[in-house]
Amino acid sequence: MAGFPSGQEKAQAVFPPPPLGVYVHVPFCATTCDFCAFYQTVPKGDAVRQYLDGVEAEAGLVAWNGSKVATAFWGGGTPGLLRPADIERLGRTMLLYCGGQPEEWSVELAPATVTPDRLKVFKDLGVTRISMGVQSFDEAMLDALGRHHNPMQIHRAYDLIRAEGFASVNLDLMFALPGQTEAQWRADLDAAMRLAPDHLSTYCLTFEEDTTLWIKLSQGKVKLDPDKEAAFYQRTWEYLGAAGFAQYEVSNFTRPGHACRHNLNTWSMQEWVGLGPSAASQHAGWRSSNRPDLGLWLADVAAGRRATADRTALTHDLLAADAVIFGLRMNDGVSLPRLRRRFPTPRWTGLEDLLPKLLLDGLLTATVEGRIMLTDRGRLLADAIGADILEAFESAAKVG
Repeated sequence: MAGFPSGQEKAQAVFPPPPLGVYVHVPFCATTCDFCAFYQTVPKGDAVRQYLDGVEAEAGLVAWNGSKVATAFWGGGTPGLLRPADIERLGRTMLLYCGGQPEEWSVELAPATVTPDRLKVFKDLGVTRISMGVQSFDEAMLDALGRHHNPMQIHRAYDLIRAEGFASVNLDLMFALPGQTEAQWRADLDAAMRLAPDHLSTYCLTFEEDTTLWIKLSQGKVKLDPDKEAAFYQRTWEYLGAAGFAQYEVSNFTRPGHACRHNLNTWSMQEWVGLGPSAASQHAGWRSSNRPDLGLWLADVAAGRRATADRTALTHDLLAADAVIFGLRMNDGVSLPRLRRRFPTPRWTGLEDLLPKLLLDGLLTATVEGRIMLTDRGRLLADAIGADILEAFESAAKVG
């Protein structure tokens, strides 16, 4: 009847069209850092040209369906290893298929790769956010991580980035490094504050399989210390809160207006398209990834295939569990009534059984409107709580 919204219009009013993101994996690195588990390769011969051809061909295989990309993120690897002309080509290719300029476009850069020529191309393309992998301002700590830059390069790179006028600048830092004291970590935070970034990502060192650090751990050359890690987390939250940075996710802090929208959309279980070897996608009903090998990925694309690895159908069950797990890592938490409307599934009964225990243990708080959030203690145990939530959803499936 005229004047009354249809069921579809009502749904769109409750849930507006979801934002679409695009992630481009640039796999090239000159060397491998000890902690890094991301796929990377040394750019030999005409590997860069083949990669650029591959991204263009893969983008042509995506069922974009007229969607305009809201956010873009380039990671690696080291996107800054590309020459300015290659950056230009990759950027123009992405924009051609994205339906126009993304509202937010982030690029990861290593300090040693930052040059005026590269930055100018990024700015002219419309990049809004530079995320620089600093990790530490301490040369000994950088050496322990296998990083190949020094504090002088960090400062020079930061000055160049600011001079180019990007809307947001993020610094990545790592703590609980082998042999690192709280005083050294505080010195890193002090050094970061003197640069005055818009956003900080602070990550506890993790030991991923098949990395140099994992081997050192297995050999007893480095050790895990959960109590030390917890102390670092708490000191970081206190320090950055006092410095005017709002924590919006376990590892991320921002000044007003500079939160990373691409990551927020990802944690909220929206859709994104991944381009390049090893890039993951959550799009068109599937969660999947490209094979983590430049040659194999190129062969797949040449055969008209993409996102062939770890292929999983997107169901309400899967998305509901992940929306809670990743949503709880954000300080705002999640609205259970809203998620239940978005992902109607009987498996919510598993979470309902688990929630009282999390509340009684002081790991979770809840509002009368049904929003749940982790406490400070809960955030320290976010990974373990996430595992419990996943088990609760899976247990509910067995009962059903």
